[in-house]
Amino acid sequence: MGPIRDVALLLRTNPADEAIIAMPSAGTELLKELYTILKKANFQKIRILPGISQIVDGDAHFIQTRSIDLQDLLGRNPVTINLKESLSYVRGKRVLVTGAGGSIGSELCRQLLSGGASRLYLFGHGENSIYQIDKELRLLQEEGVGEKAAIVPIIGDLKDAGYMDYILNHLKADAIFHTAAYKHVPMMEANPVAAIENNVFGTENLINASIKHGITRFVHISTDKAVEPVSVYGVSKYLCEKMVLEAAKKGGTNFVVVRFGNVLGSRGSIVPLFQQQIEKGGPVTVTHPDVRRYFMTISEACSLVLKTGGVGENGGLYLLDMGEPVRIRDLAEQLIRFQGYEPETEIKIEYVGLRAGERMDESLLSRDEIPSFTDYSRILRIAKKSEDALNIGGLLDELRPICCFNPANPKFYRNSEILRGIINSKVISTYQH
Repeated sequence: MGPIRDVALLLRTNPADEAIIAMPSAGTELLKELYTILKKANFQKIRILPGISQIVDGDAHFIQTRSIDLQDLLGRNPVTINLKESLSYVRGKRVLVTGAGGSIGSELCRQLLSGGASRLYLFGHGENSIYQIDKELRLLQEEGVGEKAAIVPIIGDLKDAGYMDYILNHLKADAIFHTAAYKHVPMMEANPVAAIENNVFGTENLINASIKHGITRFVHISTDKAVEPVSVYGVSKYLCEKMVLEAAKKGGTNFVVVRFGNVLGSRGSIVPLFQQQIEKGGPVTVTHPDVRRYFMTISEACSLVLKTGGVGENGGLYLLDMGEPVRIRDLAEQLIRFQGYEPETEIKIEYVGLRAGERMDESLLSRDEIPSFTDYSRILRIAKKSEDALNIGGLLDELRPICCFNPANPKFYRNSEILRGIINSKVISTYQH
């Protein structure tokens, strides 16, 4: 009919009308412009096809459309990744995703489905979240997305060492993407033993079972909060990085760590919280006017994780290029405007102070780490300036009786004070001098 800039305002729309942006290669700035044009033309339903980095064969399916949201307008222009080429290493393979019902895990599953995995194991301990991603993947299959992969939902707990040994022996998986973890910083400050028990010892169980049963490739998802951590959650992910890289020295399984910052729109993150607060009329709560975080869209992060999983070398620690950090106050203001309100005049922003375990800024690298470019856009390799002095095996032995009852040391069990003393003296104090 003509250029959308000229045509949209001429259309007579009603609340039932819907606009679909069928432009997978559209960059952020163009999407912002299109969104503004369509909203002014009174379109209430605006849907979007997945980004080009999520489409394997160059063909998008109508079933893959979803409502446009803030992350589409805030993210950087996505890097173009040939997923068909990137995922060749999992084509015809059996792939296990832990935390498959979470934000990162579920998006990995969507992209792996398109990539030709023969079996896709959806592992998690939350029944409802695994049910939801299982149902979604089967619907995508019915509509022609991906190949005829067998989708297998599995309810289980990483903390159960016997079960993890049993299940990996039976699944015969070729590759594991380990995304499962407790992630909410203040919540883990209030439940420090649970954080170490689940994140650290759950990962240890998965590593041990992977080595024992010949898993070819193990990709561990880490976070910027593991860099010189100040929170229990950060310490738990710091220890997981060390454990995975130590396991790489044993040979057999190809162990890779991928570290990145926050993802826009993940469950429990600030974007859904801000949206709920705006729907209630405000105020939108921000910890501090100048607090900043690194952000990336979920789809871009997962595409880069999958790419790194294929090209990463055993024992490699990789960092996704997160761009520049974003002020949370700016994010809140953009989201308020996205919902059709004016910040401060219509929706107030309230500053509530940093919560337990939080800091003003996150860093992607420690003072002992040096990044270098790889052959792949937005994937960096991290090297250490010096050998790590942390005795990870000894530290785990100290933490174990706190998480696993030992009748020889009953006073240690679930003792968060002893736990904090250990991680403060053995981890946090090492870089706070």
